[in-house]
Amino acid sequence: MEINRFGYYWLDTWILANVIQLATQDFCTRFLNHNNDPCGRQYDQMTQAARSAPANIAEGNSRHSTSKETEMKLTDVARATLSELANDYLNWLLRQESIPWSVHSVEYKTVSNIRFDRPDYNDDVQYKSSIHILAQKHKFDQWIKSEDSLTVANCLLVLCNRLVMMLGRQIERQLEVFRVEGGFTEGLTTERLAYRTQQSIQTDAPVCPVCGKPMIKRVAKKGMNSGKAFWSCSDYPSCNGTRSIKA
Repeated sequence: MEINRFGYYWLDTWILANVIQLATQDFCTRFLNHNNDPCGRQYDQMTQAARSAPANIAEGNSRHSTSKETEMKLTDVARATLSELANDYLNWLLRQESIPWSVHSVEYKTVSNIRFDRPDYNDDVQYKSSIHILAQKHKFDQWIKSEDSLTVANCLLVLCNRLVMMLGRQIERQLEVFRVEGGFTEGLTTERLAYRTQQSIQTDAPVCPVCGKPMIKRVAKKGMNSGKAFWSCSDYPSCNGTRSIKA
């Protein structure tokens, strides 16, 4: 019951997104000021991008049973906002004539290789997941709690890029499931088309001149025949066969 309701709480992507959001909020509070962010726009943009990631992962996963297509789209939105946030951290480094950690550096490898503990929430998901998120966040305290903004920015840049790759793999898995199973919304479309096809058979609709399948009465929505009824193949869009309806 709890897993069905809070399925995304078990996702490493959602957990890491929360770690990044908390660390970004702290970064913006500590290092952005009236001198380097006089209008507060960078603060708003960075914190909103950080918030968008866990929010879209959660919403996407919540749509898993109703529309896998929507689930993939929202997961991709989360990936896009993380890329935007990563660029903000990169820009912070460049503005101060600094360059990001090399992938061969000790710091980069150390941060990249830190692994999360497996969630164990039992029957108290929100309470125990909060403890779990903070425990995973503390694994990076050496860097994200530093007084040096460059160290913090470097660590968060690595985590953003890491999460972007994780979300890419998550989308690939979602796509594989979608190819095999489709989704609830997609299934409704199939059921509706099957019902309309059956109705056409019952009303002695003509057969398609191209493939021979029953046809469905539709109304043109655009073009010179807009508003006029016509016969369309029930296998559309696989088949584009049409017949005119005689007055």
